[in-house]
Amino acid sequence: MRILVAGGDRVDAGKTTFSTGLLDRLDGVGFKPRAGNDYWFDHDDYHRAVADGRLYGKDAKRLAAASAGEYDPEDVNPVHRLWRPSPGPDTGLVGQAHREFVLDRVGESFVVNAGADVPESARRELPLDDAPAVESVEQLDQITRKLHLPMFEGFADRIRDVEAQTGRPTVVESYADVALPIRGLDFDAVAVVEPGRMRAYDGDRFLKACEVAGGSPRDGQLEVHTTDVTELAEPKATARLSALPDDDRRDPAAVARAYEGAYADLLAVAEN
Repeated sequence: MRILVAGGDRVDAGKTTFSTGLLDRLDGVGFKPRAGNDYWFDHDDYHRAVADGRLYGKDAKRLAAASAGEYDPEDVNPVHRLWRPSPGPDTGLVGQAHREFVLDRVGESFVVNAGADVPESARRELPLDDAPAVESVEQLDQITRKLHLPMFEGFADRIRDVEAQTGRPTVVESYADVALPIRGLDFDAVAVVEPGRMRAYDGDRFLKACEVAGGSPRDGQLEVHTTDVTELAEPKATARLSALPDDDRRDPAAVARAYEGAYADLLAVAEN
């Protein structure tokens, strides 16, 4: 079984909390193909990783810890982007107002934004000396085709290999409010999560709606937002999600107990 968890809200939809509880319920392995964090807003998380010469975020760390088996955050998250605030109207290389792309980890390689203020700790602890520095959208597109897209294609194979070798279900978590974080995979069901509710969709119908909303999922050019897809597909089930205290959110077993009804509805969709 393979389930996709997407967010109905751009920020703090609750995807990772929902995914860790689902992993506990399924005794499965979780993946987050794309992730990111912010040098300013996620400062402690950033420093803990960089102090070890690594770059990953708390979502990948939580998924790895909740997975059945021994996994590092980088094992479940091949591409991680570091951001930092950027005052002013300039949207930078990736079109994000007030926020600049600083660098990417792509597998074990790095890509640096030549115009960004790269933290000294990153320059000191990460192997950035030989990393390509991009100065334009065109250069970033070239690097994406050369590094990012092959990494995602290989990661789809990695997910299938884990399923074949372990026999365990897998959970793939998206990022922000993007409907589909990786191409080349089918899903038995899709959970769209937002504060207060979960909507469960048939996997095939959700992927077809992604095609209609944003073109072919094989072109790799467009990020389709979840709201555009859910306007085209009817959920098979809807369940209420209650707010959880911090201690419960950090405990996958506690999440699994709290969201037992939602998981039962989701798995019923996946099994039909």
